[in-house]
Amino acid sequence: MTAAPRNIRALTRSEARRIWLRAQRLDEREPFGGGLEAVPLAVRHLGYVQIDTINVIERSHHHILWTRIPSYKREHLVAAQSVERSLFEYWTHALSYVPTEDYRFFMPAMRRHRQNPNSWFSSVSPKDLAKVMRLVREGGALSIREIEDDVLVEKDHAWASRKPSKRALQLAFYTGALTISARSGMLKSYELAERHFGWETRPRPATETQTLDYMLDRALRSQGVVSLDSICHLVPSLKSAVRGRIETRLRRRSLVPVVIDGAEKVEHWATPEALEDGSAPDGEPMIHLLSPFDPLVIQRRRLAVFFGYEHRFEAYVPKEKRLFGYFALPVLLGDRIVAALDLKTDRLARRLLIQKATWFEEPSVESKARIDDELGRFERFQLES
Repeated sequence: MTAAPRNIRALTRSEARRIWLRAQRLDEREPFGGGLEAVPLAVRHLGYVQIDTINVIERSHHHILWTRIPSYKREHLVAAQSVERSLFEYWTHALSYVPTEDYRFFMPAMRRHRQNPNSWFSSVSPKDLAKVMRLVREGGALSIREIEDDVLVEKDHAWASRKPSKRALQLAFYTGALTISARSGMLKSYELAERHFGWETRPRPATETQTLDYMLDRALRSQGVVSLDSICHLVPSLKSAVRGRIETRLRRRSLVPVVIDGAEKVEHWATPEALEDGSAPDGEPMIHLLSPFDPLVIQRRRLAVFFGYEHRFEAYVPKEKRLFGYFALPVLLGDRIVAALDLKTDRLARRLLIQKATWFEEPSVESKARIDDELGRFERFQLES
C-alpha cells in the first residue's frame, strides 16, 4: 500500500512564534479568567507547571501562573493542591504541578520506581521505608520536620539530608505510595495517596500507547508546533515510540508536517487547526516578564530556533562569567524577546531591584513605559503577603 502524499507546510519564524505564543496563551491578557478556578484551567492547558527552589524573586511555579493569570494569588495554588485536590505533584522533566485527572499517565513511572529504584534511593533501608509509611498511616500527613527520632547520618550529596527518613519519604512519593498533600515554600507534607484523593480504588494505569498519546497531545496543545525534542524534553528514550504515534496521525491527516524557515533540518508537526491562523493578534503587543522556568523558556534550543534568542541560566555560573546575571528574566514584547533583566526582590526594603539590564533592541518610548508598568505590577506581586 502506497503511503499518502504529505503536504509540508512552510512557516516563517514569525508565524511559528505566533502559533507557539497562542498555544502558551501569552497573546491575551486573561486567557483563563481569574480566581481559584483559573489555576487548574491554566495547568490543564499547559500540561504541567515546573516547581523550582530558587527564590531571589517569586518561585517559578507562582511566577508562571501569575504570567497567565493577572489576578493570581498564591493561596489559589495552595487550595488547588490541598483543598480542591485538582492538582498533584510529580516528575515530568522536573518536579511539577500536574492535573490530578492525568494521574494515571504517571502510574507506569511509579511502577518502574517500585520495581527498579534509581541509585539515589540505594541507601533507603526497608526499615526506614516501613517507618515513614507507618507514621503517615497512623498519624496523617507528615513533613520531614516532624520526624525527630532519626539517627542522623553524614550527607552523601549537597542536596541530601542527614535524616534517613527524608529519602524514604521521597522514595514512597516516587512509587506512588505517598503524595504531597501540601507545600509551604519548599517544605512538603506527605499523605497516603488514597486518603488524600479520597479513592476507594486507584485509577487504572494508562497503557504505553495511551501515555505516548498523552505526551503528544500535551505538547500539541501547549506548543502548537512540535518536534521530537520538544515532545520528549529530557526523555530522549521515548523518541522512537513517539515518532510511531506521529506517523499514525500523519496517515490519518490529523497532523501536518511543518518546516520552519532557518530550521529546515529539524522535523516539526502541527494540527491543521493550529495552522489556520498565523496572523498577529489585534491590539497593542503583550508584555511579559518570563520566568527562566516558563514553558516558553525552559527548552532553550527551541527558544533559539523560534525567537533567535539564546537564554542563559546563570545561577550556577561563576559571577565573573555571567553575561545576563544570576537570575535573568526574558522580556517578551509581542513576539520578540527584547531584553533580559536580572531581578532580585529586597523583601526588607520592599523593593524589586534590577541587578542588570541587557537590551537586545531599543523599544519605543511607549513600549519602554509599558515595560516599566509591568515591572511595577511584578514588584507588587512580589511583595504581597
